[in-house]
Amino acid sequence: MMPFSEPDVEVLDEVVETEVYNLVVFNDDVNTFEHVIDTLIDVVHHTPEQAEQCTLLIHYKGKCTVKNGGFEELVPMRNEICRRGISAEVLN
Repeated sequence: MMPFSEPDVEVLDEVVETEVYNLVVFNDDVNTFEHVIDTLIDVVHHTPEQAEQCTLLIHYKGKCTVKNGGFEELVPMRNEICRRGISAEVLN
């Protein structure tokens, strides 16, 4: 029988705080459910189920946070969503 050995574990000595932002999509009376769903799948890389759930929240609640992350990561996504005619903002 071989003795049990502990795996090598690397311990981080430094904690880096990062600010988390929210990519929020807002409801409108212009875009179809299908267009918003397709946009969330293409731009935010949602699964079809995630995109459909977010789209329903956008419709019934007026807005939905579709992604959290760093500002630099979310701004290009926000710009592409807006380019497709859907209202979105990166909020802190």
